[in-house]
Amino acid sequence: MKLALIQQTFFKEKEKNIDKLTKNIRDCAKAGAELVILSELHNSLYFCQTEEVKNFDLAEEIPGNSTQIFGDLAKELGIVLVISLFEKRAKGLYHNTAVVLEKDGSIAGIYRKMHIPDDPAFYEKFYFTQGDLGFQTIKTSVGNLGILICWDQWFPEAARLMAMNGADILIYPTAIGWDINDDFEEKQRQLDAWIAVQRGHAVANNLPVAACNRTGWESLDQSHNGIDFWGNSFVFGAQGEILAQANETEQNIFAEIDLKRTEEVRKIWPFFRDRRIDAFEDLTKRWTN
Repeated sequence: MKLALIQQTFFKEKEKNIDKLTKNIRDCAKAGAELVILSELHNSLYFCQTEEVKNFDLAEEIPGNSTQIFGDLAKELGIVLVISLFEKRAKGLYHNTAVVLEKDGSIAGIYRKMHIPDDPAFYEKFYFTQGDLGFQTIKTSVGNLGILICWDQWFPEAARLMAMNGADILIYPTAIGWDINDDFEEKQRQLDAWIAVQRGHAVANNLPVAACNRTGWESLDQSHNGIDFWGNSFVFGAQGEILAQANETEQNIFAEIDLKRTEEVRKIWPFFRDRRIDAFEDLTKRWTN
């Protein structure tokens, strides 16, 4: 399977973002991609930098306008497409939600972000309710997709449960970047840690991992410092080998994935055979003392 990750910058205007994404999606399909992945909350600037009630107007229903637009595009191009939306589930109830669109344009499934951060410039708890669909894979014509979103990527339990539920690949639509107050050494530590933890998920679960990040500087207004999204989207193989990796520039990156490789790797690294499930009950506790 050939997959593509679209790493790009964004505008304030939703229509401009969709037009730019559409062009990039077409380019990816033309290059032979069967699975195309977009970054987190791609229809707008990253609005969670501030807590503003007006930003709830950015939310939309699923199915809705965006699933129709991108679903039609997936059908036209014959691709599986992973998109990321600010979901309005009900009045006063919102989620950070990924939607997988099949080659016929239908919705194959959705995943609602389970881990919601609340850090300076990442005030997601103000906007999003924690997901309630668990860690279920989404079955598609290109395989079983284990979709997780951004902050989820720091939790090995989420990756493990997706693997246990039959994921053929782990996919992380992402919006992560640097605070301008961090020095160079701190920025490098953060980037290295972000890459390392997800590479570890690939190794520990013998699964390919794809993370698609935003890139570029985004500031909502002059009163806020903004975020420098660091890009560096990547695809790792089932032993953590680098299959594709971007830098900080706008680009579409591609990788060839052999979904049969997981079974071969698990024959020599039988982690699932040797897991001590009889001794893991404390994992469901907040702390052990």
